[in-house]
Amino acid sequence: MRVAMIGQKGIPATYGGIERHVDEIARRLVPRGIDVDVFCRLYYTPPGSEYHGIGLLRRPSIHTKHLDTATHVTWATAEAMLRRYDVVHFHALGPAIFASLPRITGAKTVVTVHGLDWQREKWGKAASWVLKRCEGPAAHFPNRTIVVSKTLREHFKNEHKVDAAYIPNGTHMPQPRAPKKLAALGLEPGKYVLFVGRLVPEKGVHYLCEAFSRIDTDMKLALVGGLSFSQDYVSVLKRYESDRIRLLDYVFGEALEELWSNAYCVVQPSTMEGLSIALLEALSYGRCVLVSDIPENMEVAEECALSFQSKNVDDLQQKLAHLIAHPEEVAAYGSRARAHIQQHYSWDNVAESTARLYEDLTGKPRLKR
Repeated sequence: MRVAMIGQKGIPATYGGIERHVDEIARRLVPRGIDVDVFCRLYYTPPGSEYHGIGLLRRPSIHTKHLDTATHVTWATAEAMLRRYDVVHFHALGPAIFASLPRITGAKTVVTVHGLDWQREKWGKAASWVLKRCEGPAAHFPNRTIVVSKTLREHFKNEHKVDAAYIPNGTHMPQPRAPKKLAALGLEPGKYVLFVGRLVPEKGVHYLCEAFSRIDTDMKLALVGGLSFSQDYVSVLKRYESDRIRLLDYVFGEALEELWSNAYCVVQPSTMEGLSIALLEALSYGRCVLVSDIPENMEVAEECALSFQSKNVDDLQQKLAHLIAHPEEVAAYGSRARAHIQQHYSWDNVAESTARLYEDLTGKPRLKR
């Protein structure tokens, strides 16, 4: 079975939730007997890259806020039709408008909806209008639609009368890392509050900065992430930057694992999500997480995290100050978190569910390697 992945920036994943999702499932589909090609953008995946037996097809795009995805997906879709894949798997709402085209050449198509992208605050009114109109194609153009959260599944059932397949994001169960590189970042183990994610408005980082700046504590706030066509927003965040509030840009690999392992607690203040991989990772490290009470976060958190009212700085300040003052409560939430993730969210299960969906669509069995 031959499968193409289209819509992501590329792999190996360095930043981006969709990129992490594609990275994790593609690596697991290959040993399950599926040949996977991932279309990658030139600026994201380095030339000459090889990765776990996956075909990395580096193709151009017009690297601007509004044209990057559209131009790359146009190229990738045309090439996928010429290559005659069994399944062409599109990721995100925008790329979904191309999902009917490979069907002309006999391929089955799949769209995974990772979130309602038109709600992202980085888009202007025109772009948001266009992305919202992509919901219909995501529901009706492919042979099968996948959603990563139960909240999204209900949305597509109510708005588009489609019973989408629910296959959530996953995470792995990491081993905590000793703090060898934290000092270089100006941090001490157990003495910082952590945020990890893209620095874009819908992540709600400005609410977190405002709330933290009001709390009298010797803790620091570490913001780990980079911009995504959001320089104006990052400029707003830099106004809060101080010795107490640190903007660390993107951090990868062992350094990021150390940050997860040694954080006092993690805050996820986002105002919209699909299913946050950063939230899953925080819980997998056994961290206490304070989350905004949007449905997508609450679906994951259940009883293993504390929540605050989304966009409410006063409530965020109160809940965060409470956690800082009660380390025993932080420890209790953290101990429940890891067990919850291990039981409900696994990349192996995500890959297996995806492979079965491909089998059902194509009628082709996998030849396990």
